[in-house]
Formats: sequence, C-alpha cells, structure tokens
Amino acid sequence: MKIVAQVKLLPASAYDADALAATLRACNRAANAASEVAFAKDLKRRNVLQDAVYHRIKADFDLGAQAAVRTVKKVCDAYATLKGNTKAGNLGPEGSKRRPRAESKSIVFREDAAQPYDDRILTWNLDQRTVSIWTVAGRLKNVPFVCSPEALKLLTSRKGESDLVMRDGMFFLIATIDLPEPEVSEPVGFLGVDLGIANIATTSDGEIMAGRRLNRYRQRHRDLRRKLQAKRTKSAKRALKRVRRRESRHAANTNHIIANRIVATAERTSRGVALEDLGGIRQRVTARKDQRARLHSWAFAQLGNFVEYKARRAGVAVVHVDPRNTSRQCSECWHTHRTNRVDQARFVCRSCGIVLHADCNGSRNIAHRGEAAWQRGAVNRPSTA
Repeated sequence: MKIVAQVKLLPASAYDADALAATLRACNRAANAASEVAFAKDLKRRNVLQDAVYHRIKADFDLGAQAAVRTVKKVCDAYATLKGNTKAGNLGPEGSKRRPRAESKSIVFREDAAQPYDDRILTWNLDQRTVSIWTVAGRLKNVPFVCSPEALKLLTSRKGESDLVMRDGMFFLIATIDLPEPEVSEPVGFLGVDLGIANIATTSDGEIMAGRRLNRYRQRHRDLRRKLQAKRTKSAKRALKRVRRRESRHAANTNHIIANRIVATAERTSRGVALEDLGGIRQRVTARKDQRARLHSWAFAQLGNFVEYKARRAGVAVVHVDPRNTSRQCSECWHTHRTNRVDQARFVCRSCGIVLHADCNGSRNIAHRGEAAWQRGAVNRPSTA
C-alpha cells in the first residue's frame, strides 16, 4: 500500500528559500506552456508530448533535463486524472454527481503548485536529516528538514517521486512510501462506528468521542473570520491568511486520534470495523440554517478514510454498510419506527421498551450489519485458500 510522509524543509538562508520558490515558478510556467501544446495538438501521452516540448521548455524556463522530464509527466498525469474523472461521471468526494467538466481549455497550473522530484534531482540523507535538491539557481546541498519520528521511520521505505510544496511561505517535501500490506485477518466480530456531528464517533462498545470541543473550536474560528473579514484592513487580511488553515489542521489531528483509537480497539479484540456508507449525505440531508455550517464542515469523509488506511496497515477488516434506519431500528428486537428516536441522545424502543443512548444503538446496528455484510462476502475479505 502507498502512503505519504511529510517533512518540512529549513532553508539555511533567504537565498535558498528564494531559489526553491523560483524553481516552483519556473516549473509551473513550463507546465502551463506544455499544457497548452498538449491541449492544442491533443498530445496527452508522455513520450509524444515530451518530444514536442522538451527542448523548448528546457531552454525557455532554464530547467534541467530531469526537471523538464518531470514537468512533462506532471502535465500528462493531470490530463489523465481529468479524463478519468470525466469517465467516472465526476463523482465528488461524497459520491455526489457533479456537472461534467468539459475540457474546453488547457489545464492551468498555479505558480506555487507542487513539483515532483525523483532520485536524480533529489537525494535524501536520513542520518543527517538533510536533502540535496535541484533548483534553477543550482543544486542546494545539505538542506535540513524536520519531521516526526514516525515519518522518519517511514522514509526508510521511500520509493518513487517526492513532491516539493510551498505552503504559507514554508517548504515541504511529500514523499511516497510503499509499504507491504498485511493480509486481512478473519474477524471474530465487528466494531460498529456511528459517525455524527454532536458526537464525532460512537462505537458499539459504548465509547463516545464527543464533538463538543471541536465544534466550539470551529465556531470560534468562524466568529474570528467573520470579525476579520468585516474590518477589511491590511492587518486583518494578514491575520486571515495566518489562521486560514488552523481549523482544518486541528480537525485532521482530531480525526487521526479518533481513527487510531478505533483501529487499535478493533485490532486488540480481533474484530473488524464496520462504517456507514455516507456517500452523498450532504445532498440527502436537510439542515436548518443555523446547522448548515456544522454539517458542511463535518469531516466525516476524512475520518472514514483515516480509519480505512490505518486498518489496512494493521490488517483489520473494514466494511461499509447501508446507514438507512440505523438510528430508528432497535438493536435488541429489530423493531423499526421513527418515534423510537426520542431526541438526539435518547433511543426508546416502542416494542421492547429498551432505553439506550441513540448513537450507541446506531453503532450496534452498524456492527450487526457489518457482520452480515462480511458473511455475504464483503470487499477486502481474506482468501481462504
């Protein structure tokens, strides 16, 4: 399986930082020139496009040979991705249909868009935590980087390209890691996970990961953005730029912590993980005006993706189940009625009379459906040969 590790570069001087920024600008300007040719002459295959533009972009934008090759590949990959999305019906991240994007003009790359590097133009020294990287101003040697211990361990398995990224004036390298994927073990049951807004995740074991703290954090940032946008001063714009990614980083960190707890619990108890298939939920669910911001900032897709890839790394089975009526069905007697859900937090079965936390009841139903899906032959089921 392929995952990524991120490291932060620490250029030793302003000259080095300017060289990295100038490299991104030159490569992306060259990518735009190649993209125009690819679109105008319908040259979307790498070898054909490279023959047509290689010498031109190398001379016009002062690129090295391998940098020009990587730039052409980036353009071809972008057109291949666009073609794949169009054939798939332009499915959004939640599985919703979008209006087909007509290829009416060439793809345009931002001047600070990521640039891929391979081992010919980027050398890693993990012992000293430095890299040697090509730039338009010459090769920068012994550029320090910092990362987490986990990322440093992953970098020992690095293969293929790494992307140079500039974000808020800082430079990062995103490396691709190719790890052997363990065989999925046969589960003895399933841990159901109910995702929500009031409670981010609730497991069928009764563990509730409340979302109150994260929702307060998001509300505080919404109020701060509203206040700064109303001022319309240069200092307010600088402050907006400074804090614009804090909320998403905080939410991603929270989702990582929750996903780790879910997968660790399932691995420790030899169970699989059952998740709701929430594709297109934003289109299906209606919300009051005061709840729309909370609904659309809910990073449930990200949490689901985190659980999936962490489970794959641990060899834990994951299945997705139909979420319909999981909040209305009794997990004890299977009686289903809309009045069973008394309010957001309380479930009272009108048939057997059992009283449960509503999210715990829903997660138990998800666990039951996960077991049934596995018995029917779910995706990523291990071979019995």
